[in-house]
Amino acid sequence: MKILLTTTSFQDTPGPHHELLASKGYEIVRARGPLPETKMLGLVGNVDALLCGDDEITEAVMKKSLPRLKVISKYGIGLDRIDLENATTLKIPVTYTPGVNHTSVAEHTFGLMLACSRKIVIEANYVAQGNWKRITGSELFEKTIGLIGFGRIAKEVALRAKAFGMRVIVYNRSWENEYSERFGVERVSEFEALFGASDVISIHIPATPETKALINQETLKMLKPGAIIVNTSRGEIVDKYSIRAALDAGTLAAYASDVLDQEPPPKDHPLLGSPNCILTPHIGSRTQESVVRQANMSIRNLFAVLEGKNPEAQANAL
Repeated sequence: MKILLTTTSFQDTPGPHHELLASKGYEIVRARGPLPETKMLGLVGNVDALLCGDDEITEAVMKKSLPRLKVISKYGIGLDRIDLENATTLKIPVTYTPGVNHTSVAEHTFGLMLACSRKIVIEANYVAQGNWKRITGSELFEKTIGLIGFGRIAKEVALRAKAFGMRVIVYNRSWENEYSERFGVERVSEFEALFGASDVISIHIPATPETKALINQETLKMLKPGAIIVNTSRGEIVDKYSIRAALDAGTLAAYASDVLDQEPPPKDHPLLGSPNCILTPHIGSRTQESVVRQANMSIRNLFAVLEGKNPEAQANAL
């Protein structure tokens, strides 16, 4: 058996997952992802399994991988880079790792939120350059945070927000009355209402054709003055040009994101160097604890399929 391993956080983080992957004696081929379709096409064809991150697993990649490929094991929960429809048609099982990174991503979300409200990055850079310039920030206490989506990560963000004394409102298709009543979370039925009431907006929805550029020039016009947007979901959900224009105009006080539509971004990406914009290189789930949890689950899923057993979580129905 030959396994193609592309996820870099798996490879770069020490831990027991390395021993687990090696325990079966399979041959491991390593590459540094996330890889575009062109690079993936040059690596597949003679491997039995993919243990991937955010690489482009397209129809062409899958077809070239057959007949040898037996499983695509996603390290993580975002499946927008994998063509699930064609994987199902071609009868290739796709597994993933839900429930392993919500704590780490929620903590990173709050870190970005604090960095924006208290100007932490700007101030730290001033001091590093030998300057002692002090800027007045804002508290999160008694502010309103609006969550777009209400999955595992958003719920963890909600708990932390309540601990900070924030009002939490949520826009989501489904709703859990018991949870909302227990933790004092409010539902808003209109997208516009969330934008108009929120001091901080935090995005927690997957990238789909319906959510692409959901945050755009028109929706940004609904913003409450001085609002902050935090994105630890997917870069495609915001229109980067509209975000840049709103930052330049001052109608958006700050934008903090762990994700971009192109990773790594080209040098002319409009958000690079943008005022009051904090960008981190997709590290929301990259903690020692989360990496081991994700890696071990992705390996167990991979082994299960290769051995004819049921994985812990499968993304497509076969």
